Amino acid sequence: MSAASRRYRRLLAALAVALVASALLAVAVGAVWISPVDAARLIAWKLGLSARPPVPHSTEVILFQLRLPRVLLAGVVGAALAASGLVFQGLFRNPLADPAIVGVSSGAALGAVAVIVLGGAGALGGYGVPLAAFVGALLAAFLVFRLARIGPTVHVATLLLAGIAVAAIISAVISLLMSFSGEEVRSIYRWLLGGLQARGWTSLWQVVPLVLLGMAAAALTAHELNVVSLGEERAAQLGVEVDRLKRRAVAVGSLLAAAAVSVAGVIGFVGLMTPHVLRLIVGADHRRLLPAVLLAGPTLLILADLVARVALAPEELPVGAITALLGGPFFLFLLRRERKAAGARA
Repeated sequence: MSAASRRYRRLLAALAVALVASALLAVAVGAVWISPVDAARLIAWKLGLSARPPVPHSTEVILFQLRLPRVLLAGVVGAALAASGLVFQGLFRNPLADPAIVGVSSGAALGAVAVIVLGGAGALGGYGVPLAAFVGALLAAFLVFRLARIGPTVHVATLLLAGIAVAAIISAVISLLMSFSGEEVRSIYRWLLGGLQARGWTSLWQVVPLVLLGMAAAALTAHELNVVSLGEERAAQLGVEVDRLKRRAVAVGSLLAAAAVSVAGVIGFVGLMTPHVLRLIVGADHRRLLPAVLLAGPTLLILADLVARVALAPEELPVGAITALLGGPFFLFLLRRERKAAGARA
């Protein structure tokens, strides 16, 4: 085994340990402290691996009805957003691509809000909102891609301008829809800010199949994204059907973003920071990046949700605000670095 492979395995092991530690911390901390040992014993009991531990019934209720589903949902949403960001960054060949920045999350939110306002949230066995979010995300992604493309490439400036313009239009449409939502306007507004409160096992079971499907599709796309990073003309020479790959990558990234938005609202910058930082450590191979991203994204969102829960307890902050506080300066740093790189090339 080469030294690079050993370093990569150590990195994955460290990310896995960080994910488990963050999940145990998030389960433990709250208005009522739950020992990680008690939490682990209760989970083992639920899985049929041991007898029920001598833990108060109230602790069991808090763990299984409130904290555990929320922590697991944060992990699934974090993985979906991080993987979506990885796919879009690979497709656009641009480190500034993120589902929220390029307007995909806004498109997903529009689809979801439209279905909620029109009363179709319970359609298709509860998949009405995720399906509408996927359609909205897909349309927004294709629109931004078409607007941002100049010739064979997508430039940073046009990508950002197209994403901002599309997101602004979508936000206006969402505002119009919310004016017809009646008493639901407050809950919809809070949902749009991004949050995981008042979610339960039902939301988790609804979104997990979609995220697993998106992850599998992202893994199948990883090799071709590596080839496209060499340039579209070179990729075509190597046998990649570039136009088909673009459509598939946009669909995969949109599916992952839509699944996240449908249960957690618009949470930005997870898909920007996670793939970019890990690319600096792991390298540009998407086949190696994807497993690392799927471990780091959940950790980031679990910790952000923990801060949102406890910072102003008993009140909760929108988790989207926490990720924005982290990701905003990071985005500005990347934008400044891209501008300097462009100046150096000129």
